Amino acid sequence: MKRILLVVCVLLMALNANAQLMRTEELDAYAKEKYGEKWTEAAENLASTLSLDKNNSITYSQVVECPGQTKEQLYVLLNYWFSASFNDANSVIQLNDKEQGVIIAQGYVSNVAQHTGGSNAYVVDLKPVIKVDIKNEKIRITYTLQGYNVIKSVGGGILGAMSGVRPTNVEQVWVLEKTFPFAEKDAYKAKKTESKALVMAHAYSNVIMDKIEEAVKNGIVGNENDDW
Repeated sequence: MKRILLVVCVLLMALNANAQLMRTEELDAYAKEKYGEKWTEAAENLASTLSLDKNNSITYSQVVECPGQTKEQLYVLLNYWFSASFNDANSVIQLNDKEQGVIIAQGYVSNVAQHTGGSNAYVVDLKPVIKVDIKNEKIRITYTLQGYNVIKSVGGGILGAMSGVRPTNVEQVWVLEKTFPFAEKDAYKAKKTESKALVMAHAYSNVIMDKIEEAVKNGIVGNENDDW
């Protein structure tokens, strides 16, 4: 009985650790190490390899070969991973279809970039859609970002702070085709903030792809294939 309880505790700790794929500060450090701290320059460099799709979204896709694993085995493993990783009010599973071999979830990373203007302030969150299509011996991961989710603090800018105005929060979505570097003159007048948001979104796509590939190739807790 004690051994069973110990195994359960270890599994729960593994699930909890996995549930938080990467904190914002960790993603920030990862992005700086990989792309540098000059966000505008980094965004311009990324733009040379990126283009918006027909829905004006950014979409990344990767096929991962999984030799020897059936569609059902991969589904069970991925369902396990998604259930552990997307299980709160912001990160949620939107579709889980075993027969079709499709799992879709919405990811979430808060406060990836900020901007303080004269009148208002802005905080940018990421809410990408992660889809995995499952077949025998392979999966396809698709990561889509449709826009930046922004909390606009009306009256939260420099002038508002000086005048003692109490700010009011308003939720917005900044569409990608109107942000830098996809628009030469960005509509939201927050070039550096938009640049950092793009770099962070790109970095997060790398993290998601790597985490899912690691899960299907090496398991979640590392002992899925052990004899017991």
